[in-house]
Amino acid sequence: MAEVDATAEFAALLRGLKERSGLSYGVLAKRLHMSTSTLHRYCNGDAVPVDYAPVERLARLCKAGPEELVELHRLWVLADAARRTKPAAASEEPAAVAVEPVAVAVEPVAPVPDAEPVPAPERRRSRRAVVLAAALAVVVAGGAGAFAVHLAGDGGGAGGGDRKDHAGATSSVAPGARSADPSGKASPSAGHERKPSASPSRSDNPAGDAPGTPSAPAAGEGTGTPLTVATTPYVYESPCSQHFLIDRPPVKVPPPPLEQDAPNWVGVLGAVASGEQLIKLTVQGTSSDTVVLEDLDVRVMKSGAPLAWNDYSMGVGCGGNVETKSFGVDLDAPRPVSAPKNGQRDFPYKVSESDPEVFYIKANTKAHDVSWVLELKWSSGSRHGVLKIDNQGRAFRTSADVGRPGYDYPIGAGSWGERVDG
Repeated sequence: MAEVDATAEFAALLRGLKERSGLSYGVLAKRLHMSTSTLHRYCNGDAVPVDYAPVERLARLCKAGPEELVELHRLWVLADAARRTKPAAASEEPAAVAVEPVAVAVEPVAPVPDAEPVPAPERRRSRRAVVLAAALAVVVAGGAGAFAVHLAGDGGGAGGGDRKDHAGATSSVAPGARSADPSGKASPSAGHERKPSASPSRSDNPAGDAPGTPSAPAAGEGTGTPLTVATTPYVYESPCSQHFLIDRPPVKVPPPPLEQDAPNWVGVLGAVASGEQLIKLTVQGTSSDTVVLEDLDVRVMKSGAPLAWNDYSMGVGCGGNVETKSFGVDLDAPRPVSAPKNGQRDFPYKVSESDPEVFYIKANTKAHDVSWVLELKWSSGSRHGVLKIDNQGRAFRTSADVGRPGYDYPIGAGSWGERVDG
């Protein structure tokens, strides 16, 4: 029950911070740009945020101290791990019910003299309607609130996963349910979280940034390395702090995304982090053995002239910003290094499966377009090594934005507008 305890402790700490602030759920939710009900669920332990950034913003709004921020980091990592591994029956989304195709015997109807024969297509539609009605009857009898129906003859794929119905909507099959493939053989279905719409193929991604998803494998996973590193490539210290360079005019750029949707948005548009890039690393051991994190190095893969693209801000009117503890990286330096900033303690650190660490890396450039990766030096007993950290197989990329045309997306405006103050 350690996982449940971590989630409960995480929620309790959030509630304590909220109550101490004296602010209502509505006021906090508005400042955090989230719904009041979502904030309620976080503080009640009914849901765990998929990213730490809104948690830290809430903590800072509630004047959390340094020790509270560290403890909140630790509890969120454990609660998030519990969220990822718990059965789908206990997940936030209602489980879908897969309904087996129902075989319906249809008695042949004697032909009526002088009657027009019924065209074959109509007969097929009528039988499909009978099958659908029978399937729905099964669901209603079972009291299911959400369901996925697979009609015989529709050509559904084998196994579980998301399916499209005739209207184009996506339904998820519940874990453990059984669905039918075109050959009529039943096969187990795996549960799926609902995801944002899929990003285009890499051929549509001129900047070379691979779209990131929360379910992507962490660095070191499956390699025998005694630790893993989960990477969030675009963290909004505040919406106003995040900018992207895009080689498109404003009329061809969609509205700015939320932080969790930024990787897909970047992949679709071929965007590049502009001026600076804040990255989050969640480092965790794979067992109870202690792993010492000795140092974090920066390796520049490529450096050139800044991109001559338009600069787009992800937010306006954010006010003052409290800078996050981080390791700063000056990408314009001859040999960039990671250096502690804003009270961040320097290496070494220790991690294990039950004692993870969260690090923020803030890279900046004013004169170059830089592709770069991180290298984490580690040791555990007699073993030691270097773990390469990148953006899902691609280098991080950050380009200077000095002198570039700037565009903002004011709240309620509905379109991009030219930045007057530059």
